[in-house]
Order: sequence, then C-alpha cells, then structure tokens
Amino acid sequence: MLGVDLLATLSLVAQAHAPASSFMNAEDSDPTRLGWMEGFPSPSEKLIMQPESNFFSFPKLRWTVCHIRELMPTKQVSRGIGSLTSLAYAIDAGIEAVTFTPMGGEKSLTWKESLSANFTDGILILHKDRIVYEKYAGCLDEMGKHAAMSMTKSMTGLLAEMLVVEGRLDERAMVSSIIPELKDSAFGSATVRQVMDMTTALDYSEDYSDPDADIWVYSKAASPFPKPVDYAGPDGYFEYLQTVKQNGVHGDAFGYRTINSDALGWILSRVTGKDVAQLLSERIWSRMGAEQDGYMTVDAKGTPFAGGGLSAGMRDLGRLGLLMLNGGMINGQRLFPKEVTENIRAGGDKTGFAKAGYATLAGGSYRSMWWVLHNRHGAFAARGVHGQTIYVDPTADMVIVRFASFPTAGNATIDPTSLPAYQAVAEYLMNR
Repeated sequence: MLGVDLLATLSLVAQAHAPASSFMNAEDSDPTRLGWMEGFPSPSEKLIMQPESNFFSFPKLRWTVCHIRELMPTKQVSRGIGSLTSLAYAIDAGIEAVTFTPMGGEKSLTWKESLSANFTDGILILHKDRIVYEKYAGCLDEMGKHAAMSMTKSMTGLLAEMLVVEGRLDERAMVSSIIPELKDSAFGSATVRQVMDMTTALDYSEDYSDPDADIWVYSKAASPFPKPVDYAGPDGYFEYLQTVKQNGVHGDAFGYRTINSDALGWILSRVTGKDVAQLLSERIWSRMGAEQDGYMTVDAKGTPFAGGGLSAGMRDLGRLGLLMLNGGMINGQRLFPKEVTENIRAGGDKTGFAKAGYATLAGGSYRSMWWVLHNRHGAFAARGVHGQTIYVDPTADMVIVRFASFPTAGNATIDPTSLPAYQAVAEYLMNR
C-alpha cells in the first residue's frame, strides 16, 4: 500500500477482501495480549508507527483505532468547561444470554458470543435513558477514545440538517451558490440535499485495485504530511473537491462516496464561518454533558476530515444517540428542533438506495448521512467501517453504541451477525 493518509481509505484497504476466518480471533489479536507499544522504549517488533500500511494493517489496527492522535495531526472537539451530566445505570445481566440467529445461518448465538465474533472493543446499550449494558475490550477502556470512522459523516449530516430546519441552509440551493469555487466541479450543479443524501453523480472511482483510481489522488491530496517535492496535485480536501467531474444525473441513485461529506463540511463552514470540529463542539459536544473532548484528524491546511476523522469516548456517543432518540432533547434541554430527527428518521429515496445493492440493508435508505433501516422498529444508524455503530431503535427506546476493530472493513461482513443481535436485544428489553 502506497502513501495513503486518508482514514476512510486506510480502513478499506489492506485486507478488504480477505475472509475474517483467515485472521487471528479476537482473543488472540487483543492488542494488550500482543503487547503493542509497551515498554520504554517499546521493542522494535512491538512498535506501531508510520507509514499507514503498518499502523492500519491487522492486527495492529486493533491498537491504532484507540490511538489515532498519536499517529496523525488532530483538532479538538471540545466539551467546553461545563459540568458533566452523568448517565444513570440499571445494568441488566440477562442481556448476555439473549440469543439470535444470524442472517442466513442456522445455529443460534448468544449476545456475549457475538461480541467476540465481531471483534468488539466496546459496547454500550441504553434503554429508557439508562445504561443497561457496558463492556470494554481490546484497546479500549472507559477513559479511552476510539476512531468513529464514517460515523463522523452522520455528525456532519446532523449539523447540516439542523441548519436546514433552522432556515440557515437551503437544501434546494445549488452548491455553487454557496461555494463558488465548486461551480466547475460536479458538486456545482448538485443541490445541497443531493450532497446530504449522497445522490450526487460523480465521476469518481474507489477501485482500490486500480493504482490510478481517484481515491488515491484524493488520499494524496488529503495527507496532512509534507508532499513530495515533485508533487503537483491538489493540496487538501477542498482543493481536491474542485477537480471532481460529473458522471450521470444528480438525484438518480445513491452512491456512497466520502467526498460528499467533505463537500458538505465545506458548505457548513461557509455558511457558519466555523469548521466542522468547532461547529460540532459548539452545537452538540459542549451542550450535551459530555465527559470527554473528542478530536478529529485534519489535512495539511488544518481542515477537519468531515467524512471519517472523529475519535470519541463511548459514553459520549451514547449521549449523541440519546439526542437522536429523544428528538434533540437531553438532560431536560433542547439542543435542536424535533423536526431534525423526524426528517432523518423518515429516510430518503428507497428506489435510489436499492440501486446501490446493499444486500444486508434491503429496503433501507440514506438521509442526511444516516442509514435508515425502515424495519418494524423504525431503527436508524450511524455506521463506520470495521464495525462502528450508533444504532437507534425508537420502538424499543434503545440506543446501542459499538466500537470494533473487525479485520475486514466492510460492514456487509458484520451485519449478518450484528443486525439480528440488535433486534434480539431490543425485543428482550421491550418484554422484560
């Protein structure tokens, strides 16, 4: 793997197509057991360092996901100086024995067994605003922070939906009317809503087997480290976005491309005068009673990675999940209008989404960078590669937050176990 510094890319390459069964299991690959970065100094065989082909290869990625700020430049998502608002506990020991049958499987698993099967680093379940289950493993403990990967996109989408509902951002506006620098790119002729729902038609290849694919150009542009002396390409997220051309008709189909999130981050910054990290801090993190700061990776110009750069503590993402579950309310305070979550929960274009071929999410849709399942519980989720999830189930009054370091990136490998497990726990909690 060549010099790739974009975290979304890092998390999709290396072992993207290898079966999980070909790797060490969760117990044997535990970073504590393997002793990564232990000792002063660490032995050379235990070091995890640049280049990224080293630090994001399995099993080293199981350490890296909790230590991104030690490997890349980052920007703080401040919790402010306000008081922490503690979450209430009502631990339910019966959850570990809940059973379910994986998609396409015949043999049932228990909830506890599924955690190891999915290389879970941390998992939190909230029911009726109380923590009923909380476990840490791998590189994570309750004081630690973990890479959220593409759950970051859902934070960016949430901020955009807030501005739309508040009347500060027109979802029907052409992107070029807000960002003139993008008028000659594919984004210029798209609407804000098409960017928010990833229905833009972009001439953009994410074929990782092709060394000339656009993803590699994007990755080099996004690198926060000094460019080679002979480098002549775009520098930073925003410069790259100006080079993207159109292929097809905007609004015709869903196409999951991280560059939409960075375009939306630029839109938010232009409208508010603040970058995504600042905006997330001011509108959410500093107001929800967070117990820890978060942080976001940045490019060489200090632009936060709106598509995958957030790292945070698990309970703070639980608070974010409660905000989504409770329509913008937390700790008796309203952080944003109820209409924000109502719009997201309603979902996007199912027909356009179906064209993308997500077998484990059949019947679903995508709205404001949230995945909407349209199942019988009305669940919706923030999702990130290697198993990251904020899963919100309004019918069960439940939020699940999971951090993981699954050996392969795609959630299609993990969904057959995790989605039935979430549903089984929801039904258990509703009937206890």
